[in-house]
Amino acid sequence: MASPASINPRIIEGLYCEALVLSDEVRAAFALSGRMDAAAREEDEACIALSCEALRTTTRMMHAVAWLLNHRAYFNGELSEFQLRRYGKLADFPESDPHRLALLDPQTRALIQTTERFHARLKRIDNGWREREANAPSAIAALRARLSAVPPAR
Repeated sequence: MASPASINPRIIEGLYCEALVLSDEVRAAFALSGRMDAAAREEDEACIALSCEALRTTTRMMHAVAWLLNHRAYFNGELSEFQLRRYGKLADFPESDPHRLALLDPQTRALIQTTERFHARLKRIDNGWREREANAPSAIAALRARLSAVPPAR
């Protein structure tokens, strides 16, 4: 298996721009003024499905943007690596309920699935970064290795 790509400012900026565009699409898709009334006239179950998926999808995107903002802050020197590792972990979200998704229109369904794929990409990046860095030697172990490599003074 190939080693995961390192996270760098260019990758984070690209993902951040993508997240902002996707978040704006989610906001527009779930702008509930008028849609809830139309859904309520059609069927209660469809209205509930729309509400649940709107909440799940917007929360997923808020967490993705927060994760990206933490990484931007790290690369700008506003967070230490310790802070990023401790507070910058991406939350797990369950996938949407297929039964509820079936009640939504195809465009909304496609958007929800796009946000799930985007979140899964971030999760893979985060997990790869954490796994690779977890296997790296600690600062003390690296220092000991450097000291043992230096020939003794005579």
